[in-house]
Amino acid sequence: MSALNRAKAAENLSIDVLARLVEVVSGTPYDKFLEDRIFKPLGMVDTGYTVPPEKASRFSKLYAPAENGTIKLNTSPAQDSYLKPAINFGGGSQLVSTASDYLRFCQMLLNGGELDGVRILSRKSVELMSADHLGDMPRGSDLMGPGYGFGLTVAVNRGVGRSGALGSTGEYFWGGAAGTRFWIDPKEQMIGIFMIQILPHTNLTYGTQFRQLAYQAIVD
Repeated sequence: MSALNRAKAAENLSIDVLARLVEVVSGTPYDKFLEDRIFKPLGMVDTGYTVPPEKASRFSKLYAPAENGTIKLNTSPAQDSYLKPAINFGGGSQLVSTASDYLRFCQMLLNGGELDGVRILSRKSVELMSADHLGDMPRGSDLMGPGYGFGLTVAVNRGVGRSGALGSTGEYFWGGAAGTRFWIDPKEQMIGIFMIQILPHTNLTYGTQFRQLAYQAIVD
């Protein structure tokens, strides 16, 4: 199992507020809302805020960069905290999952909000989510890079000539603080999921290299 979306706290605060709004409007704790409305309907059997004891042996280790260019075990609380009952349920971080579960979630988005006969979102909701809402507004950070805008929780490619990277206009993506990342490319009907557990992963380019190789493999 791999921890997902350990994204930087500053970028997650607005989504944490939205999670609380979901609780208020639905009258349901956020973890139960996700389980009932998303995880169970999509068959995401290994996704949640805590790794239960019977699955602890499958939980991947968290690593940190080592001085000699290799990696070493990361002994920070970020690892063991998932083996204890969750005390809060962040909207923009904290979930753990597997690559297969996350693929089902991404496939639902690529399909326009539906998977295996189960509809989670309307097609127009997915279109709104994956559209750039920033336009030419000033950016508070360079986290997304040039040529990218931002939709509703995802970065959006505004054009390959503007981003200077292999991809497609309208492709959308995000990643986590330990290096995990995903992208969805509606034009190519393509999903990319990259799992790595290195914290911090600053200046590591494994995810970018994986993405470049995936797009270079398109030869039709």
